Amino acid sequence: MEDLKEKGLKIYNAMFQGGKNVEIDEIEYPIKKFSSGIKYVDLFGYRFIEQNRNKKSEWGKKAREGHKIMWVIKGRRYISQIIDGEYTELKKKSA
Repeated sequence: MEDLKEKGLKIYNAMFQGGKNVEIDEIEYPIKKFSSGIKYVDLFGYRFIEQNRNKKSEWGKKAREGHKIMWVIKGRRYISQIIDGEYTELKKKSA
């Protein structure tokens, strides 16, 4: 998707500022929540999802410490992450 970084940062900001919706290309998209309270937005086949702070992973620990972490996922692939406003594209590891 074009402007994945730009859209990701827009969603990230809305999500962590407690917004209910995020406006992308003049269209409002709802910020939804799973029963666990984890926030996410589905957009153009991508899922933008907040890090679950209850996970025992390194990322869960960082979230508990107050870091704001969001992942961009397509299908089962993690495309990118945003940590504390810093966008990082996740490169496919070559086998």
